[in-house]
Amino acid sequence: MKILVTGAAGFIGYHLSKKLIEQGHEVIGLDNINDYYTPQLKFDRLKELGIEQEAATAFNTLAPSDRFGAQFQFIRMNLEDRTELPKLFSEHSFDVVCNLAAQAGVRYSLENPESYIDSNIVGFLNLLECCRHYGCKHLIYASSSSVYGLNKKIPFETTDNVDHPISLYAATKKSNELMAYTYSHLYGLPTTGLRFFTVYGPWGRPDMAMFLFTDAILKGEPIKVFNKGVMERDFTYIDDIIGGVERIVNKPVEQRREADESLYKLYNIGNNQSVKLTDFIATIEAELGLEAEKQLLPMQPGDVARTWAKVDGLISDYGYEPNTPVSEGVREFVLWFRDYYKV
Repeated sequence: MKILVTGAAGFIGYHLSKKLIEQGHEVIGLDNINDYYTPQLKFDRLKELGIEQEAATAFNTLAPSDRFGAQFQFIRMNLEDRTELPKLFSEHSFDVVCNLAAQAGVRYSLENPESYIDSNIVGFLNLLECCRHYGCKHLIYASSSSVYGLNKKIPFETTDNVDHPISLYAATKKSNELMAYTYSHLYGLPTTGLRFFTVYGPWGRPDMAMFLFTDAILKGEPIKVFNKGVMERDFTYIDDIIGGVERIVNKPVEQRREADESLYKLYNIGNNQSVKLTDFIATIEAELGLEAEKQLLPMQPGDVARTWAKVDGLISDYGYEPNTPVSEGVREFVLWFRDYYKV
């Protein structure tokens, strides 16, 4: 198939692009390479896909991969660009669009809310309109576990009420789900939303706990432990996330119409268990052979104490259940981190 992956220079987008290329799909990767975190990490991910930094710098110009040729091309573009994005769709007949582009980060949404509206709302609407008008067969998009807010019922299910987001980031992700539902209903566009749970692994984002903890411990600096460590997360290894997404990409969406199912679907993708933050830190310490100096701090605004994904829908519809142990995932991240930063 011909597939558009937005956010292709990002953590999840890079891994998904790589997997889809390996499976023989033709992939166009799109990213605006913003400076929310160091763009060099994004350029380095693209280099792994055969896109040199110079070729990835110019806006709105397709660059073919030195490694994969025409099977992978990259374009630097803003999703909210109402002139250039429709041009891209008119020139390429995408079978599937995987939207992983977004302004990420719960805490940053408290400081720079406008960027979340521009990328996550305006950009997503532009993408929906392009999918609608240019014959896209299936839109798959990233939502987030943050939509569950302060829900007390554990584990989280996609049928739970999520009308009380506690960060603007979460509100934009819930808005994406509502917008997708509308387009599925009005225009017959098959859409699949994926609520990701605390993704970690090689090439991960520098603002995430796994990265921050490892970096600080190796530097002999204290790590910030919020809510004094009384937190639990459904930590999900990147390969498990990609395994779920690629199954959804490869399953013919026409089966939904034939079975008279809803064209709008929503799934949790998590490791189906909750791990104590203190245990997660201990696993990192053991892998590094170093003990962390812990700075115990109160809960941050917009954060939640516990997450846990129920993945029954993923199991029943795709026969897939993430299962990478945290110990294995942490080991792989630390190996990558030491190699990438030469520490």
